[in-house]
Amino acid sequence: MNTMMMIAEAAPGGGGLGILGGMGNFPMVLIIMIALFYFMLLRPQQRKEKERAKAISELRAGERILFAGGLIGTVTEVREHTFLVEVAPKVNVEIARGAVSRLLSKDEAPTLETKN
Repeated sequence: MNTMMMIAEAAPGGGGLGILGGMGNFPMVLIIMIALFYFMLLRPQQRKEKERAKAISELRAGERILFAGGLIGTVTEVREHTFLVEVAPKVNVEIARGAVSRLLSKDEAPTLETKN
């Protein structure tokens, strides 16, 4: 007797498929799990990234930013692919647009956590 037959016969209630009865629903369960994963994790992350990209594209001179590396500076010049940022009086650095973590308000004290 093969293993599948033994599992089916040993099923509670005596008749039918027992453990294997749920296998027909597996594709549906898998689809539901993938949909939940998309709507709970991927979609909010994509939305947050779009908002960040929009904020970076709208940056203007005089605004404070937080770099991905933790530096804070004020944008002095906006270029096509980079920003010229003042990190200390008369100390300017050029950074890539992708290095901007977030925009800081004028009176906001930076914290270790990023805004959600």
